[in-house]
Amino acid sequence: MIKNILLKIRLFSKARKEPYFLFYKVLGFYPHKIEYYQLAVRHKSVSIPTENGCNLSNERLEFLGDAVLNSVVTDILYCRYENQREGFLTNTRSKIVKRDSLNQLAIEIGLDKLVKVTKYVNTHTNNNIYGNALEALMGAIYLDYGYKQCKKFVEQRLFRSLVDLDKVAENEVNFKSKLIEWCQKNRLEPEFVLVSETLNNSNKHVFRSRLMIQGQMICEASGASKKESQQNASHIAFEIIQSNKNFMEELKLAIAQTIKSSDPDSLSSEVTV
Repeated sequence: MIKNILLKIRLFSKARKEPYFLFYKVLGFYPHKIEYYQLAVRHKSVSIPTENGCNLSNERLEFLGDAVLNSVVTDILYCRYENQREGFLTNTRSKIVKRDSLNQLAIEIGLDKLVKVTKYVNTHTNNNIYGNALEALMGAIYLDYGYKQCKKFVEQRLFRSLVDLDKVAENEVNFKSKLIEWCQKNRLEPEFVLVSETLNNSNKHVFRSRLMIQGQMICEASGASKKESQQNASHIAFEIIQSNKNFMEELKLAIAQTIKSSDPDSLSSEVTV
């Protein structure tokens, strides 16, 4: 009790110093060991050389903060959405911690104004700098105050005012619907084939589905349900379609070869993508 009171007194006296106040505006609380936070905003382009030949920057804190942030977001989603499956939780978390989202969050809380970077680095084209700094900041909070404060920071500073969790979850991309729409637009017929249903080491069902488009095998994926395996297969296929500019030409060629061939086995031939 006395230790906590003394800590508050020290923090109050430090709060009048500009660096503490600047970080308070970003964090919503005053740092204890401010050197962690000062390192968190130091880009490698302005790293500090040490006597043992190392260069101090926020890269190690970024590594730590990345793991902490993923753990905190996982914790929050797991408790908030009790009835949702693993696939839903994984996809929602991925959208929250993806680089574009972290960059935007860092700017919205004003962290970008504290980042130290050489003038020769273009922060407009290298805007990952801010998202990386946010992860490093999470590492600093963890070292300074521990996991509970990290979770409190994410819940109160990020989610409560900046991230609408329910909206993010609601807008989770339904890749199966998007794939079906794409097929309809291009007058193609998609088909999902259940390849297998097995039990894993935890005695839970694992479904594996194969996606066929116009008789051509595109990909396979697994999931905790038949629906989830189809969703995952659709996700893979949609990424293939977007990344391969020649996908349609290759698919049409494969379909033409299948029609030309009288061999029934060719109906399961896989498109090269």
